[in-house]
Amino acid sequence: MADDIGAHLASLDFAAVSPAEFARLVKGLSAQQIKDLAADEALRERVLAEVFGRMKQQFRPEAAGTLDALIRWKITGVSSDAVYETRISEGRCEVTEGRTETEARTTLILADADFLKLVSGNANPVTMFMMRKLKIAGDVALASGLTRYFDIPKA
Repeated sequence: MADDIGAHLASLDFAAVSPAEFARLVKGLSAQQIKDLAADEALRERVLAEVFGRMKQQFRPEAAGTLDALIRWKITGVSSDAVYETRISEGRCEVTEGRTETEARTTLILADADFLKLVSGNANPVTMFMMRKLKIAGDVALASGLTRYFDIPKA
């Protein structure tokens, strides 16, 4: 089953998949299926690059107002961790891969499956935090309000 799903996902042009379609894809997968798929490092990197690449388009500058913050995302994987940073400043959102020396205002730490469930609108961040699936270092208030700064699809 995971091989069939993996082959299907590997053949997808993620740039052509709408946020709503992506949300439906993620909703149809179990946490174990996502974990199994994320074991394919090339597929994992493609998915993460597409998700973070879309953050700029999903960003809602009117909601962010004068917010100036660096948000660090650490996605823990089977064989490696991925780190991305989101800089929100002056009504813009910039995303970079990798960790800079700049101190993040908040850092969110999640496993692959939890991250995909969160960004696809298939998980509640408060529930994830309470269940320790989402760990937050730094400004918890900022982290708790991040969802209002982005158009998050619903499946």
